[in-house]
Amino acid sequence: MVYTIVVHLYAKEGKDVEEKLRTKLAEASQVYSKDQETISWFVMQDHKDPRAWCIVERYEQESSQKYHLENPYWKTFDPYVVPLLEEPMDLRRFNELDSKPVVE
Repeated sequence: MVYTIVVHLYAKEGKDVEEKLRTKLAEASQVYSKDQETISWFVMQDHKDPRAWCIVERYEQESSQKYHLENPYWKTFDPYVVPLLEEPMDLRRFNELDSKPVVE
């Protein structure tokens, strides 16, 4: 079963903050997507509110996060990103449903 983490971020105001966050999140996506047992690591920006961001992390299983947390890049991520945020990160964890075709 795929284990998914969804993180909502809300940035402080300012184009400079938006650009710093965009650059760091794009970099993080490139780094974390290569972690062992990571299926995908996507970053999205709200289409109306440029201060609202979403990260979707998909792992083979819950224990797969171990590789993500052991990545040396992880130690640089929060110290850089947190000061750019107006609100604390909203992190939620999910188990994806198996999406087998429906049989009628």
